[in-house]
Amino acid sequence: MVAIISVSNYLSLLDEDQLELKSYSLEKLDSCVDEFWSEIASTSIDKIKSLSVNKQFPKHELASLVLSKVYYNLSDFPNSMEYALSAGSLFNVLSKSEYIETLLYKFIDEYIKLRTSTNKDTVINPHLESIVMGMFDRCFKEGSYKQALGIAIEARRLDIIEKAISQSGNVNSMLSYCLHICNVSVSNRHFRHSVLGILVNLHLAQEKPDYLSVVQCLIFLDNHIEVATILLSLIKKDEESLLLAYQIGFDLFQNSTQQFLLNVRNRLPPVEKKSTPTSTTTPAASDSMDIDIDSGNEKSGSSSSSFEQRLERLHSILIGDVSIGMNLEFLYRNCSTDMHILQSMKTTSELHKGAIFYSGTLFANALMHAGTTRDTFLRSNIEWLYKSTHWTKFSAISSLGVINKGHIKESKSLLKTYLPGASVNQTPYSESGSLYALGLIHASHGEEIIDYLVEKLHINNAILHHGASLGLGLAAMATGRDDLYEDLKSVLYNDDAVSGEAAGLAMGLVMLGSGAKKAIEEMLAYAHETQHEKTIRSLSMGLAFLMYGKEESADTLIEQMIGDKDPLIRYGGMYAIAFAYCGTGNNDALRKLLHVAVSDGTDSVRRAAVTCIGFVLSRQPEKCPKAIALLAESYNPHVRYGAAFALGIACAGTGQRDALEILKSLTTDSVGYVKQAAWISMAMVLIQTSKELVPEAETARKLFATCISDKREDSMSKFGAVLAFGVIDAGGRNSTIQLHSPSGHKNMNAIVGIAGFLQFWYWFPMTHFMGLALTPTSIIGLNKNLEMPVFSFKSNCRPSLFAYPPETKPSTTSSTNKIETAILSYSRKNKLQSSRSAMNIDQDVEKKEKEEKEAKEKEAKEKEEKEAAKAEEKEPLFERKSNPARIVPRQLQYVQFDDARYQPIKKSPAIGIVMLRDLTPNEPEQLVVKEKPETKQETVGNQSGTATASLPNATTTTSPTLPEPSTPEPFEFTE
Repeated sequence: MVAIISVSNYLSLLDEDQLELKSYSLEKLDSCVDEFWSEIASTSIDKIKSLSVNKQFPKHELASLVLSKVYYNLSDFPNSMEYALSAGSLFNVLSKSEYIETLLYKFIDEYIKLRTSTNKDTVINPHLESIVMGMFDRCFKEGSYKQALGIAIEARRLDIIEKAISQSGNVNSMLSYCLHICNVSVSNRHFRHSVLGILVNLHLAQEKPDYLSVVQCLIFLDNHIEVATILLSLIKKDEESLLLAYQIGFDLFQNSTQQFLLNVRNRLPPVEKKSTPTSTTTPAASDSMDIDIDSGNEKSGSSSSSFEQRLERLHSILIGDVSIGMNLEFLYRNCSTDMHILQSMKTTSELHKGAIFYSGTLFANALMHAGTTRDTFLRSNIEWLYKSTHWTKFSAISSLGVINKGHIKESKSLLKTYLPGASVNQTPYSESGSLYALGLIHASHGEEIIDYLVEKLHINNAILHHGASLGLGLAAMATGRDDLYEDLKSVLYNDDAVSGEAAGLAMGLVMLGSGAKKAIEEMLAYAHETQHEKTIRSLSMGLAFLMYGKEESADTLIEQMIGDKDPLIRYGGMYAIAFAYCGTGNNDALRKLLHVAVSDGTDSVRRAAVTCIGFVLSRQPEKCPKAIALLAESYNPHVRYGAAFALGIACAGTGQRDALEILKSLTTDSVGYVKQAAWISMAMVLIQTSKELVPEAETARKLFATCISDKREDSMSKFGAVLAFGVIDAGGRNSTIQLHSPSGHKNMNAIVGIAGFLQFWYWFPMTHFMGLALTPTSIIGLNKNLEMPVFSFKSNCRPSLFAYPPETKPSTTSSTNKIETAILSYSRKNKLQSSRSAMNIDQDVEKKEKEEKEAKEKEAKEKEEKEAAKAEEKEPLFERKSNPARIVPRQLQYVQFDDARYQPIKKSPAIGIVMLRDLTPNEPEQLVVKEKPETKQETVGNQSGTATASLPNATTTTSPTLPEPSTPEPFEFTE
């Protein structure tokens, strides 16, 4: 067959009058347009256009299709799409040609753009609608349900979303996939909630609903009524359902707010409080044993069947008693803080004048022991602590709140020495610090302490108001209580800078995420009235707290704040964007922050704008280094400072190399506070990483130590290195920083904690807010009685990958090496001439030096051989972890539950508390004995000015009085 080299003969038929000839021409042109499109475009495109617009011509759709293909080959996609729409059914979406595939993507993008347009007058072409619907039908026929679901989510087609999930054949998998996509990709809050509503309905329609996933959706929807209904139905069923109800309760406590938990509890039947303690709060009978045999297993098993006991345990879970107690137990028994680091910091602080290094060491100690209740360093350095005065004493006392975070049952006993009485002196720094410490201990779980803090708030003293306001804001965080807001507002209206600074922040914390119009109007109005910069800044931050999670609903206030002439209010506007759009990756939010970062005339606002990019990208840490790279090279040091913290926030706990590269370059910056931010952010990125997993982890620790000990280093840089040590070893090296839970929920405490911590630029005591951002990295298994049974599981990786870093070794040389006295050649010559024995002396000296050199070489060789032998020893490829176990987030992928007796109720492992199914319930259980921390009454410096320390045996405990020990048997003493 002869190949066609021209279509001129077909094109000539377009000039004929007979319609059949024109139709025949178009059919032939359609078959070869991809090869001869240039000839058609240059000679006959106008003729084909006239046929396309002539609706009387029977083949006008075919003419449109030919034109579409010509324009496609010309890369004129708008015209190609326009004529493809005119082609009607001839544009076959089922075809697999490059032309069809390319235009389909273009049509889908256009359809999504029109569907998501905010213009209410937007009309979608019916032909475009039919093409997209044809694409959906094609996906369903080919089984590409995930592709159809993704397009439907972007196009906001709820009907297609429901159809794609229900017809997929694997509904549970599609529901999980949709929930993940919804959390990561959907930026519109209203539409996201609509999708979640569909997911709930589809889950509940299943024969065996996945209640864990249902409740996760209901938390996003803030539907506490349905959650309470599910919990109530589950605890009335069999033991499997009971374990599921308890697991849901733990997930609720981990992912929801204090107000949401209270609403759920109020919907459940009330529980009468009993005088006898439950099994979850009973202290260990003995600390000398690791295992206890549960001899009364049968009895407890029979009693657990009662509805009242089940309900009581569920209430204790929702209140947080169990979770907090278990985390406290885990952190206490696994604390691995390197005390040599703290001692070296203390030594450095004694060599410098001023309170900056003193305070830095206190902050680092608080973070290193956050939640562990271990106060060894403080108790062994009482005289050093007594040096604290004024606000430094405030910081020292409040650091006890970070150390004892979660010790809510005995918080007042811990701080009894410092808590204010009915009246206080004019400078009650210790009393104020103790109230702040109470807030840190009860952060987000302050039902038991709120009334006490309100009582102390009414004492007329500005310094006391400062600590009481901060404590109240933390304890009542996100409760939305109007009465507490009014109490704090009365403190604010005293127009005092000291108390007003704390009151403004506390008002925002109490109303966190509420978006209350009254609060916004009053706080914004007073920010414009007052002359105190501290108060204006705190109110601006308080307004940002109000916008937590509000997304598009916050845009009105954000525009008002970032357009204000006062830079302090614009500063708060940046954090309002961060709180409203945290983790969403919203392009509009990023555009606003980047615009302010390069255009605002105030350094503090630019610094805040760059920092807040880290919050917005916190769910997509891999994008942050690219977005920040150019800003990290800015001429403005404040922008570089913000870039460092943005990386630390977005990439916290990831060990991401791109972020570390940028931060490493910033540690050599010429400006001290830029290096300070780089040190702290580097610690945030490297928290819970080992040198085996991220080699930079070991290097970073050495850099921190070098910076602290270098006398020529800038003081602000040293302060940053001190805090960096506190962050990287936080919680006894058993805590991490996670702004989002594995289930996709925002970690409210972590977000608020980091935002509050960043305010240490203006006020050092705000450093303690970092304690809120720490999450214990553990898997704690519990049985149906909420006790820790002895069980183990496998970690299928080398132990060194996630091991604790080795402890630093203190210097063993206490004295300086002696330097040999130099002997001049002239003196040596005279001595040789005066004594013939001098030669013998020189020979003895040389011999001795040679022997010492050989001994050192031998010692070094032996050391190398030992290290080589150690390296040759094969490291095991896995290890077994015992309950409760330290498991860092990156280790979860290697976890395998293979215990012969206990299996988790959750299908996939997750950080936190896991309910265990007992496969052999008739056998007696072995329980892990708790090493419950003792309650010790701390004393840094009493009112009379004498430094005292309570004795270890002066404890307050709920244990019953032990019997008097028997006398020892007779024995003979011999030397």
